[in-house]
Order: sequence, then C-alpha cells, then structure tokens
Amino acid sequence: MMTGQQYIDSLRKLNTVIYAFGEKIENFVDHPLFKPHINAAALTYEMAHDPSYEDLVTATSHLTGKKINRFTHIHHSTEDLVKKVKMLRAIAQRTGSCFQRCVGFDGLNALYTTTFEIDQKYGTNYHERVKDYVKYLQETDKMVAGSMTDPKGDRGLTPSKQADPDMFVRVVAKNEKGIVIRGAKAHQTGIINSHEMMVMPTVALGEEDKDYAVACALPVDAAGVIHIFGRQTNDSRKFDQMDQGNACYGAVGGEALTVLEDVFVPWERVFMCGEFDFAGLLVERFACYHRQNYGGCKGGVSDIVIGAAAAMAEMNGVAKASHIRDKLVEMIHLTETIYCGSIACSSQGRPTPSGAYFVDPLLANVTKLNVTRNIYEICRLSHDIAGGLLATLPSEQDLNHPEIGKYVEKYSKGVTSVPAIERIRMTRLLENMTGGTALVESMHGAGSPQAQRVMILRQGNLPHKMKLAKRLASLNKAGEEQN
Repeated sequence: MMTGQQYIDSLRKLNTVIYAFGEKIENFVDHPLFKPHINAAALTYEMAHDPSYEDLVTATSHLTGKKINRFTHIHHSTEDLVKKVKMLRAIAQRTGSCFQRCVGFDGLNALYTTTFEIDQKYGTNYHERVKDYVKYLQETDKMVAGSMTDPKGDRGLTPSKQADPDMFVRVVAKNEKGIVIRGAKAHQTGIINSHEMMVMPTVALGEEDKDYAVACALPVDAAGVIHIFGRQTNDSRKFDQMDQGNACYGAVGGEALTVLEDVFVPWERVFMCGEFDFAGLLVERFACYHRQNYGGCKGGVSDIVIGAAAAMAEMNGVAKASHIRDKLVEMIHLTETIYCGSIACSSQGRPTPSGAYFVDPLLANVTKLNVTRNIYEICRLSHDIAGGLLATLPSEQDLNHPEIGKYVEKYSKGVTSVPAIERIRMTRLLENMTGGTALVESMHGAGSPQAQRVMILRQGNLPHKMKLAKRLASLNKAGEEQN
C-alpha cells in the first residue's frame, strides 16, 4: 500500500494532458488549482497506515489474501459495506471535502458483479479480466476514476439518435489487439490526480445503441486523452491562503471534462463491448453503490459544518441563545438521518451471483434523495447562525494591506476573547464548505433527485403495499378479512 507521499510522487511520473484557464498545465502536482484535491486523495493513502484507522481503511483481498487499501477492495459481506460507510465519514471528518476515490471504488464493484452475469449469459471472459484488473489495482494501489457520465447532448434522444454521435462514448473500431473509443466523459471527479480511468455506459441501452455499450479501463495519460479542468466557485482564491477557507483540502473533488479522441484500449482491459442488455444493470448497480456513500462522506463533512457553525456562534457571543442551540440540534438530526440511511442500505445488503455483496437499492436511493434536501437545510442553518459576515468579509489582501488592514481586523472582531483572525478563518471555512460547487455536488453527484425518485418508485413495490391495504379493508374476492 502506498503512503500519501508515495501517491503524490507517483503522479509526477504521469504525462497527463491537462488544460485549465486556457493554458496547458505542465506541473499539475504543485499547481495551486489541483494541490488541495491531491492532498485530500493522499489522505486516503496515509490513513491506511494509521493504526487507529487500520480496521476501516484496509481490508484483506479475497483474490490474494494480502492486506490492501479498502478503496481497491471488492465487498464480500455486509460488514464490508458498513465499514466502507464508516471509513468515508472518518476521512471526510479529516478533509472536510471530497477525497475522490469513491467513484472508481464503486465502478470496480459494479463491474465485478455485472461482468459475472454477462459471462454467464454469453460465455465471455470479462469477469476474469476484471479480476485481473482488481489484482493489478490492489498490487499497485493506483487510484482509478469512475468515468460514467457522458455529455448526453439532447436528453430526449438515445445515444444512436444524437445529431453528434460523440455525445456518448462509443466504440469506433476493433481489431485483434483491442478497441478504439471516442467521445467524452463529463464532471469527472478526481480524474486529474488519478492514475487510471474506468469507462462505463451512463444509461440503459437498446440494440441500436450497442456501439455505446462499452466498459473498459485505461491510463489517464493514454494517447488521445485530454482533460479540461472545470471551474469551481471561488476557485481563483486557491492562489491565496486564508480566503480559500479549507486551504489544505479544498471544497469538492476537482471535476474535469475528459475528451477521448480515438483512444486505443487493449482487449485485456475491455469489460463490456456490445452487450447492450447489461448496460442498465451496470448503471443501476454503480448508482446504488455510489448513493450508498453519501450519508458517510456528507455526514463527515456536515460534522465539520456543524462544528464551524457552533464555533461561529461562540465567536459572535450567541452560543447560549435557545434558538441557536435548537438550530444546532436540527443540524445534528439531519446529519445523523442521512448517515442512518447509509448504514441501513449497507446492513441490508445481499450477495450477487458473483459472490460480491450489493447494497439494498431502495434504501440507497432514499439515502441520496435525503442528502439532496438535508445538506441544503444544514447549510442554510449554518448561514443563519454565522451571520452576514459570511457573504461580505473583505479579502485577505485587504486584511494584509498596510493602511486598511487594521480596520478589517478591528471590525471583524466578535467577542473580546477571540482574536479577529480566528473569526475570519472560521468564516472562510464555513463559506467554502457551504456555498456554490459543494452544494451543487450534493444535489447532482451520483445522479439528480429525479434519478433517485425513478429508482424509489421501481423498488418501492407498490403492488405489495396495495395488497396489504386491501387485506385490511376486506377487499378480497370473498369479501372476508384475510389472515
């Protein structure tokens, strides 16, 4: 298993093509735009070597029997699923931000279970390829980005009906050595500082879309791969120190648009190629694994938001006010509610035909739908408690200015016992964690609320619920109450 520093050093060996703010980035490892995201991911490596977190952040490989980082593990029990959630909350409590390895982790497990069933139907050998790839990741401890979301173009049209066929990633050529893919993947969390990317379809497909039924893995610096870094709220503050709030770890996962311009993938790294009837199953399993996470990681982030809001209340001199205490109670209640959902869907997980475990899909979707609401309310309450300074605090440059800095410091003070600089830093942290990009990620990460609603209706078993009601209402054919 790599340490955090070994992970950072390994990134320097890559030749990743990255553009940001109209410029090609030569040294992304030390660049202020990317360093916080790299630090957050590095902590997932470092904590695996910390004895106090070892039980959560490491596991034993079912393939080799070796000790591995849990982010390269295949779940084989409900205990594995629960430990995953607990691990995510523990890491989020340390970073206060997205640490990015979850997407690839979930994609790996979704592919592991789905390829077993593809092979059962078609006699292919995709599952053995996935197992070999899992062993490769476990041995090298490389970080893999889960690449599912396509640009999609016209959402009312299927992939094969798009005016521009590149709106979804597709296979454009095959030969005895492998395949060539073309298209793009959008909103790619952590891909800038990953070693590998795992391409998967993003929607259920029909036979006319079989060229789009492709799943494969490739290096992020493979020929033809171009990463265009996405803008984030207040991202120019990364060139400052205090104003960015969470200077070490940032706010979100460093998303990018990744272009695949006729990229070659060898057959040993191809895990689906034309099996369109399994695209929907793969998407569903990935989505449920990923929605499972949110009570863990967002629970950990919310723990810090609650702490920051409570600290601001003390700094403002209102910590003992009953309405402040009531709002903090509500924030804690909302946080533990989403965490309960993650633990529940994990505890109710069941084995798939491959032997690997899958979460309860209904509870996983309920968890994520709760996150799209609860996180906004937690952030709203934190803004209520913190006050207007959150939106109007002068800049770090003004604070350090030789003439006006003294005024910024003087009038940013709250209670006498707390230095103004501490109140300023806490304000920036809370602003960073509760505004802009971080909130949008809570809404649309792992799919929009409507995606969860569709799954909840599908998994909710309405016929069974109606049967229960009809039994109590004595609506059976005989007109008598049923047992």
